[in-house]
Amino acid sequence: MFAVIAQGGKQYRVEPGDVLKIERIPSLGVAEKNQKIELTDVRAVGEAGDVAIGKSVGGAKVLATVIREVRERKILVFKKKKTKMFKKRRGHRQDVLEIRIDSIEK
Repeated sequence: MFAVIAQGGKQYRVEPGDVLKIERIPSLGVAEKNQKIELTDVRAVGEAGDVAIGKSVGGAKVLATVIREVRERKILVFKKKKTKMFKKRRGHRQDVLEIRIDSIEK
């Protein structure tokens, strides 16, 4: 069984047992290790031929466990205008949750 979930402006295809990194969920606050979370923005649920698709598939949810909360590698943002002698360099590190998918409920 698989599901397509939407989180942080991205969509992920997940199955039970998968480990993935998603953007931090602000409503959780600081997530603790082994904390159970419920992802309700499910876009599709299905098995080998029976697939239900829709913005929010009727009552489907994905249950997951937080493995850890980390920050991604730094991304450098560099802007330059040659003729104006302008240079700007900034960095960005995204907060992410590493989660393990426990189950998918229809």
